[in-house]
Amino acid sequence: MHLTLIKNADTSATLSYQVARTVYAQTGASSLSLVEAMTSMIKNISEKTGLTISDIIRDKNIFDVLDEKSEHHERIFVAANNRGFEMCLRTARRMLANGLADRCFGATRFHSADIIPQWALSRGYIADIDGFLFYL
Repeated sequence: MHLTLIKNADTSATLSYQVARTVYAQTGASSLSLVEAMTSMIKNISEKTGLTISDIIRDKNIFDVLDEKSEHHERIFVAANNRGFEMCLRTARRMLANGLADRCFGATRFHSADIIPQWALSRGYIADIDGFLFYL
């Protein structure tokens, strides 16, 4: 008997889970508006820089929660059946299918409102969404 391994060439399912995990870890899925804004920002960065979505969601300079020292790093390991994660996954799928409107007004940078990074001192934020400030 001859067996052939069949591989699924559709990587969009994997990418949507990766985007959802990063967005969930960063936002805690505290609200749909924040999840949509963060997901929109990922797309904005990709369109403005030419970086792939995959590269963006792995960048610790963009998403501090990816650093193992982050207080919320453990969120990256959220269970797939978590309701907040499921919301992030639906939003990521919409974004990857070009079905998500820009919910962060063209922003390509953000930070939590309880910290002010050096780069933000000379800029004005364009959106304040549930405790996160978004910038062009």
